[in-house]
Order: sequence, then C-alpha cells, then structure tokens
Amino acid sequence: MEERKFTSEMVDDYADKLLIGLTREENQMVLEEFEAIDAQIDIINEIPDIESVEPMTHCLDDFVYELREDVEQESVPIDDILKNCDDYVGSEVKVPKVVG
Repeated sequence: MEERKFTSEMVDDYADKLLIGLTREENQMVLEEFEAIDAQIDIINEIPDIESVEPMTHCLDDFVYELREDVEQESVPIDDILKNCDDYVGSEVKVPKVVG
C-alpha cells in the first residue's frame, strides 16, 4: 500500500490553526483534495528539464502595463460615511465579534 503524504490528523491540525472546525466528512473531502493537488504536482514534476524553465511573471508574453498618474482626490467626509453605519465609536465602525 502506498504511503499517504497527508493524514486526517494533519487536516485537523491545519483546520485548528485556521480556527475552523471540520466534520469527519469535511475532513475527508479536504484530504482527498490535498491528494488530488499532490498528484497534479507529481505529474508536473515529471516534465523533463522543468528545473531549467524560467518562471513567468505574466501568462501573456506581450503583456504591457501602464501605471496611471497618482492623482490626489477629495475623499468623502467621515461623518457622511458613518451615517450608513448601525453602530460606531468615534470614527470607527463597531462590528460584531466573530472570533472567540
């Protein structure tokens, strides 16, 4: 039997670090996705002389970008913005706590 590079315990550990909980079914789904991605990477690594290929910075060879002029503009007054908020303290919007 082939040794697995990823385990359910690894997936649970990653989920804990990201502060998300996974059910057994979700854990299995993520594990299968990790293995599918790893299989694709293995296929790419089999391409002859891939180490000599220079990384691209853009997918189009003739890509040209032009930076726009940085022009300072008047912003919306903070009091007008806060009129759209349900709750604020000073000039900061108060939002519900989402992380324990």
